Parts: sequence; structure tokens; C-alpha cells
Amino acid sequence: MSASTNEVAATLINSFRNAAEEHTPYRHWFLKDCLPQSTVDEILALPISAADLGGVSGKRELHNNTRHYFDIANRAEHACAESVAAALQNPRVTSEIEKIFGVKLDGTYLRIEFAQDVDGFWLEPHTDIGVKAFTFLLYMSEDPSHADLGTDIYDNDKKWVGRSPFASNSAMIFVPSNISYHGFEARKINGVRKSLVINYVTNEWRAREQLAYPEQPVRSVELATL
Repeated sequence: MSASTNEVAATLINSFRNAAEEHTPYRHWFLKDCLPQSTVDEILALPISAADLGGVSGKRELHNNTRHYFDIANRAEHACAESVAAALQNPRVTSEIEKIFGVKLDGTYLRIEFAQDVDGFWLEPHTDIGVKAFTFLLYMSEDPSHADLGTDIYDNDKKWVGRSPFASNSAMIFVPSNISYHGFEARKINGVRKSLVINYVTNEWRAREQLAYPEQPVRSVELATL
């Protein structure tokens, strides 16, 4: 049985409140148990195939025509996409994000990419600065060989300094800034590295078809604690 939006929201909020904060080389957080397990299972079972990179990588936008999102169509077709998107759009969740992570989300738009990375994938160091107001990298795949497939973290000189843990239903969060360099060093990927790349983006985001609610900006209000 699919978890309800309220159940997903409560699980997200609990993971936010228990996030482990790191301060170097920039402020970021590691999280565990972000979603109900039933939701994780449903996402991993989505009938969406990973695309062939064709030997090209370095930036996700190089493959824009094969990327998948929890957009209007996928929300309508898949209950797990709808419950995750609805929870992340919920003011109780966005207000908690604002309070814990020190970011303003009011007026932003939710974008959730279902990323499926295969061998040959890599990402150059980048900051996400610009139209992305918040970055939430939620790791999904359960393959034990993926334990070293976390996000790579760099200092302001783009020097590698560390890597996030990778485990199913764990995550890394940061607020994009001019020093929030992260990427993915080329290394062996067995099978498919699955994750949700969750961002709240400003109204300047042009690819509106990628958004979960392209006509509904986030409205964060102070509500009673779940």
C-alpha cells in the first residue's frame, strides 16, 4: 500500500530534524531514513529505463532529452511520484526546510528529477548557484556495490575533499552558494545508480515542463508541528 502524502511529509520532517550538519568546505547536511520504505520500494520499481550515455558525460544537461522528472504526467501516473511531490510542496515541509537549513523558499518551484546513472557517468565540479535555491540529493538504489557512489565534495579551488555516504534512503543537502562545489568523480557503476535530485528553483527557471507544479509556487507558512 502506498504511503500517504502526510506519511511522506512526516518522514521527511523527521529526517530533516535529525540531519547531521557539516561545516567544511561549506555548510551541508547528511540525512537518513528520508522516505517511508514503501515509497522507496515503489520508486525503485518505477517502469522508467535508464538512458544510454553514448560515451558523453560531465553535465546532466548534455542528456536533457532522456531525463525524467516527477512532473505533471508522472505524478498522475505513479502514486509514489504524487505523494513525494505533494509532501515536498506542503507548507509544513517547506517551512521546516526553511527553519532547519536557513533558506527562503517562498515563491520558488519544486523540481524532482528521477536520476538513473550508469557506468560512464561523471559530473564536473559545480555549485548549483543561480536559479537553484535548495539542493536535496536523495539516494535510492540498494545495491551494496553502490556504497562508494556518493556525491563528491570540493573546496573553493575545486580540490576534492570528501564524498557523501551513499545508502538507500539517505541524502545530502546544501544551500547553493558560490563555494558549494560538488560533482561525481568517474568510477565504476554496477547496474544503475538511482537517486532523486530535488531542487527548489526560482521563477527564472525556463524548463517549466520539468516542474512538479509549474503554476504553483511554494508558499511557506508557520503551521503546527506534525
